[in-house]
Amino acid sequence: MGFLKEFKQFAIKGNVVDLAIAVVIGGAFGKIVTSLVEDIITPAILTPALEKANLKNLNELVIPGTAIKYGNFLSQVISFIIIAFALFVIVRMINSMKKKEEATPAAPSSTDKLLIEIRDELKNKP
Repeated sequence: MGFLKEFKQFAIKGNVVDLAIAVVIGGAFGKIVTSLVEDIITPAILTPALEKANLKNLNELVIPGTAIKYGNFLSQVISFIIIAFALFVIVRMINSMKKKEEATPAAPSSTDKLLIEIRDELKNKP
């Protein structure tokens, strides 16, 4: 019974639940970025280059005589760069918000104020 109880405590911890939520959100974000690359960036930006190569989509870019699809690889590289940039921006915003929180000192608590008054009174006594 101790093993199951220990597993339950592990599975319910905030870090595990947060990680599970992050994985689900990351999967959804990956689909959004894939759609951005395949449905917006590729048609809008890469279409002229693809038309010059007589291709309709990026996945048709292959090394002649082989099964190496470097067009699909390029698509994945573009997706990675977009995801990495988005995560960089998010982490940068979070770090700047943390710095603002750290920069503002907390007001002394009522206990601290009382101790300061007692200290000051003791200093003033002869």
